[in-house]
Amino acid sequence: MMTEPSDRILDHLDSDDELFDDLERDDDDLAGFREQRIEQLKAELERARAMRENAHGTYAEIKDEKEVLKITTSTNKCVVHFFHKEFRRCAIMDKHLEALASKHFRTRFIKVNVENAPFLVDRLKVKVLPCVVLFVDGISKDRVIGFEELGNTDAFRTPVLEARLLKSGVITPMDGDQMPVRPARKSIFGFADTKDEDASSDED
Repeated sequence: MMTEPSDRILDHLDSDDELFDDLERDDDDLAGFREQRIEQLKAELERARAMRENAHGTYAEIKDEKEVLKITTSTNKCVVHFFHKEFRRCAIMDKHLEALASKHFRTRFIKVNVENAPFLVDRLKVKVLPCVVLFVDGISKDRVIGFEELGNTDAFRTPVLEARLLKSGVITPMDGDQMPVRPARKSIFGFADTKDEDASSDED
């Protein structure tokens, strides 16, 4: 049995109506997704702005012990280099940390002269320089002491130090890295892995 032209037109109109309905639903879904994504981007930008105001992306010397305490207890992830201005290896470490600070924006990088921080040096048992203490959620989780883990050479490359920091969790891979949420204040003296190191000085 053949259908009338009018029936075919009605069938066509019905299918078009369904198609338009589907397209409208798709548009609504896309609009909802776009709106959600815009809100996420706004939140990320706001967090990035706040982090920038708190010197993330920089590598600066902090001269006051109380300020060091404040930074380490109010920052999700923080790298602290205890250095001495006369030690050549500390200057080498500075160069690598400065490069990593600008790359790993979500982690705060600072340095403190041991002469300006006797209390912290004593409490954190800093005996070998350079000493890089790694804080996560306000707690000292790990440390890099001297260059032994970096190939025991002054000519180690920045990616070697980067890999060591990645292993500790104080920095994370660039792809999929999440913006930090500021944690509640905690004591920095809750060590996860405390090591007894022999007293030593920088080698020239």
